[in-house]
Amino acid sequence: MRSLFTLVAMVMLSACATQPQATNACTEPRPLVCTREFRPTCGVLKTGGTREFASPCTACADNAVSGYIAGPCSQ
Repeated sequence: MRSLFTLVAMVMLSACATQPQATNACTEPRPLVCTREFRPTCGVLKTGGTREFASPCTACADNAVSGYIAGPCSQ
């Protein structure tokens, strides 16, 4: 009985684990002009790491960015 409880608890806890968010790839040609909308976006850098941008457009306008994740970067 104890092992069944342990198994159920492990399954429930693994369901709570955060899943990685899908990265949206920046397309070519890169944007040259972006509107001034504020929609925080987490840019994924080609060299690794992330940097926060005001919008997906401003993230993809930077050649150092390979893609983006909607929403602000997690700390």
